[in-house]
Amino acid sequence: MKTRYAAILVASLSLSYGCSDYLDVNTNPNAPQTVTANLYLPPMLHWMVTSPQYDGRFVGHYTQEWYSTSTAVSPELTWGRMGYDPGSDNGAEQWRDVYWSLGQGLIDMNTKAQAEQRWDLLGVGLLLKAWGWQVLTDLHGEIIVKEAIDQSRTAFDYDTQEYAYQEISRLLDSAIVLLQKTDGAVNQAYLAKGDHIYNGDRTKWLKVAYGMRAMMLNHYSNKAAYDPAAVIADVDRSFASNADDALLTYPNANPFDDYNFWGRSRNNITLYRQTQFIVNLMNGTQFPGAPDPRISRMLSPAPDGVYRGLDPNLTGFGALATGVQPNNFFGYAGTGGLGLPGRYLFDDKAKIPLMTYSQLQFIKAEAALRMGDQATALAAYTNGISSHIDFVNARNLDNNQSPPQITATEKANFLASPSIVPATLTLSHIMSQKYIAQWAWGHNELWMDMRRYHYTDVDPVSGTEIFRGFTAPTTLYGANGGQLVQRIRPRYNSEYVWNVAGLNAIGGLAADYHTKPLWITLP
Repeated sequence: MKTRYAAILVASLSLSYGCSDYLDVNTNPNAPQTVTANLYLPPMLHWMVTSPQYDGRFVGHYTQEWYSTSTAVSPELTWGRMGYDPGSDNGAEQWRDVYWSLGQGLIDMNTKAQAEQRWDLLGVGLLLKAWGWQVLTDLHGEIIVKEAIDQSRTAFDYDTQEYAYQEISRLLDSAIVLLQKTDGAVNQAYLAKGDHIYNGDRTKWLKVAYGMRAMMLNHYSNKAAYDPAAVIADVDRSFASNADDALLTYPNANPFDDYNFWGRSRNNITLYRQTQFIVNLMNGTQFPGAPDPRISRMLSPAPDGVYRGLDPNLTGFGALATGVQPNNFFGYAGTGGLGLPGRYLFDDKAKIPLMTYSQLQFIKAEAALRMGDQATALAAYTNGISSHIDFVNARNLDNNQSPPQITATEKANFLASPSIVPATLTLSHIMSQKYIAQWAWGHNELWMDMRRYHYTDVDPVSGTEIFRGFTAPTTLYGANGGQLVQRIRPRYNSEYVWNVAGLNAIGGLAADYHTKPLWITLP
């Protein structure tokens, strides 16, 4: 009996030691225990560009970029009515990616970069950090900053949006200093191994930092502290042309991972269609006498060749018969287009931007107009339209798609129209054209623009609606209490499941929390 017991004991001890060795992944000879700092970067840059598109499926309903024809309740009758999906993580991909996909990895990358004096990589890392707080606070309002990524905690307190903006400003200021440094271990080849946007060119990232700061400062437009001259100065230090655009190229190796999120293979937007709002901005309705040559390269016609859009007050295609319903964004009827060339940003290989020269020129135009400088505003506004036409042409060559290029004559004729480039520029011109330039990719900034102008504000000079023709849904989501949406509720599975006390402290448990105005949009 004793012998048998001793044998069992030896066996159990052997098994115990074996399991310990097996589970000790830190000494696994087949997997690295540590990685170099630059190898953290590729997936972070991927999510920096791609996760806004995930959430854009829902934000795009608030801003009426598009409308789903799905027979399901969501997103048509929730987000399409300026509501949300209770008990769902819809609309919170950026939340997940900032706190988890980047999360501790970004901290580790920055710690290593600082220790090794890799100031260029650290500068990019601080940009990533600033980007994360910017997109989260602009989408959700109060967010967790001070206690974020604290692995000793199981509950987290929210910080004010004002504090988040202060932290964004601090991070961008630091990134700008670092990205100008050439000492230490600054090395383009080293950074390029992880940088799939600018191939390690820190001077391009420096321009991104100035652009991000310009955008952030412009969000203060409703506050006494707004400084349009500072906005203009930062834009002028940023992108000089479309050649500087921050674009992510998708390798197309695996359709579930690295194809363009909007491409037909990913099947993320196949049932969506353009709204009549965006159609009317481009077909001559809102800018009379000036049909936009971009309409036939960006939007999708019905089978009869006419450009139509959907009405968010109706379900599905509304009263449109099958033959006159707009095709999908890839340019085909129904769910067609798989394996075929797409259009504009809706192609498997189309590059998606983080920021563009055109977008920044419209920011400069708005700031200049608000400080009374018509000449500067008009020049930047014209640059914004002209460069976006070139951007549309470039995206329709990313995979040699079918729409023909907009010709120099078409471009010149469009810009010569006084309806498009008037003698006296107004906010209505700038913001409506900026909407077109950001349509289908710049969802975060586009929605911030609309909230800064309370969706339907009227231009003080022309009396024209700033976002020409925008009308909120007649019937809003039931919990709205008649109010328009101002924010997205925090991510359900992290906050409403695990951090209820933190939410309760900011009023986040209220069913109408999503209608609470953001601090940055208030006077």
